[in-house]
Amino acid sequence: MSRYKIFFLLLMISSLAFSQKKKKERIATEEINVVKPFSPTVSEAFKINIEPEIDSVDIGGKKEISYSINSIPVASTFTPAKGKAKTLKRVPKERFYNNYISAGYGNYSTPIIEIFAHSNSSNYNDFGGFLNYHSSGGGIDGLVLNDDFTDFDIDLYYKQSERMFDWKVKGGFDYLSTNWYGLSDEINYSELTINSIEESQSYTNISLSGEIEFFDSLIHTGDVSINRFSDKFNSGENHLDINAIIDFPIGRELMYSEISFELLNGKFENDFFQTDKIDYTYFNIGFSPNFEVLRDNLTVNLGARLYYSITNNFDGSKFYFYPNITASYNISEEALIAYAGVIGDLEQNSYENFVYENPFVSPTLYIQRTNQQYNAYAGIKGLLNSKIRFNLKAAYINEEDKPLYKLNPSLTDGSNEVTEGYQAANSFQVIYDDVNTIYFNAEIIFDLWEEFKFGGNLDFNSYSLKNEDHAWNLPLMKATLLAKYTRKKWSAGADLFFSSDRKDELSIIPDTNIRVTNSAYFDINLNGIYNIDDKFDIFVNVNNILSNNYQVYTNFKVQGLQVFGGVKYKFDF
Repeated sequence: MSRYKIFFLLLMISSLAFSQKKKKERIATEEINVVKPFSPTVSEAFKINIEPEIDSVDIGGKKEISYSINSIPVASTFTPAKGKAKTLKRVPKERFYNNYISAGYGNYSTPIIEIFAHSNSSNYNDFGGFLNYHSSGGGIDGLVLNDDFTDFDIDLYYKQSERMFDWKVKGGFDYLSTNWYGLSDEINYSELTINSIEESQSYTNISLSGEIEFFDSLIHTGDVSINRFSDKFNSGENHLDINAIIDFPIGRELMYSEISFELLNGKFENDFFQTDKIDYTYFNIGFSPNFEVLRDNLTVNLGARLYYSITNNFDGSKFYFYPNITASYNISEEALIAYAGVIGDLEQNSYENFVYENPFVSPTLYIQRTNQQYNAYAGIKGLLNSKIRFNLKAAYINEEDKPLYKLNPSLTDGSNEVTEGYQAANSFQVIYDDVNTIYFNAEIIFDLWEEFKFGGNLDFNSYSLKNEDHAWNLPLMKATLLAKYTRKKWSAGADLFFSSDRKDELSIIPDTNIRVTNSAYFDINLNGIYNIDDKFDIFVNVNNILSNNYQVYTNFKVQGLQVFGGVKYKFDF
């Protein structure tokens, strides 16, 4: 009887709760999407025809168990030995250090120093710096001008983790000195002309940057950088770059936008013919909305890039629009992935970028924008088996005002003096042309066993230009082969680089033009490291084993066989 009373009481409570809840409801128009990954039907399930009956009275009852032991004496001569605990042999744990100093020296009077050190005052911050120094006294055979160089850079940083975000600030100073030592074999330079060439050039770059990342905010990341780039000839360039990413999660999908502001301002004291100065200013405002769709095996990004570029240059201010559509499909459990896309972008060229790519440019450049209207590509990557990885890619690229390096004309026929050290066909100008490129790339890596790895990549480019006869100083084919073998205390590696020939043109004022072909080259390098202990390593590098004074850029030979070695010391504070 008590069972019915309890049941009746529960029924009254639930009815009261339901009536109270119903009074609070309001009529509203809503759209409810119910997502169910799997809805089985009767044919997909095993149907039980009869519902089993369970006697709740017997559940939990204990049955009494009666047992007895029949003890039978057994004669035994076994005497147990005294036990001894077994232990596993422990392998000494390799210790990793957070800081290091590396120093080496080689032929061509080449010292190299690297230092990285960092520390923290709490678990939520980190600060440190990196220093690199690399120089050479030169000494390439057959040169009459200096070919020494110095490359020094130092970077300092501070990182802090807060409850809702991380932030970082960084400052740097770079110094590079080099020479326009590449005189042409087509010109017979007199001693008077050579003595008039002041071939040295130097560059400095002062930079300051900061970045922030929010964990749970509308603004996901943001960064700002300021650079001041200058040279020995009073050229100067200021570059401000601000970027931010804003996230908009929409259900299972993600919508995000990239916002950018870029200001580039610079000047050169003179043009190549010393008739006028060059100055330029660009202010680029960018906005890129993107909608990312994620499915089990498919990822699609539907987006666009929009820019408004303001300039005082002759081509004027313009509005640019580019597609930003990419997709990837997982064909076979991460073992095979197909990908494709159609993208484009506005590339702001700068004096700083040109110098770091080719330090032999003259301080008389015309700075323009490159309009990459579209880059349509498709590829496939993955694993052939557990030991072979690959990536194949093909693309068709359309670019307006693509920069090309070409020899500056010579203002001497070899008998007269020059005013500036870069006017003897021993420096490069930057010219622009509309270029269509067919591009193929293949990469493969063999992990044959744990100690040995081998791989390489191949790039092939076919260029079609609107105005110029050739894609000056660009190779049609480049290839790289890499191998590394590691044992307990030492490792050895080999690198092989190949580049096909490149075209250039030598102009001697007033009316001489000579086509130049830079021959293809191989560059083979070896390196080895021996671990003395967990703190000290010894390293040896042998570069350009074939000792070919090949030319990456026209007339500028590289150093021959280079051998240098040194020691690396690792430590903690």
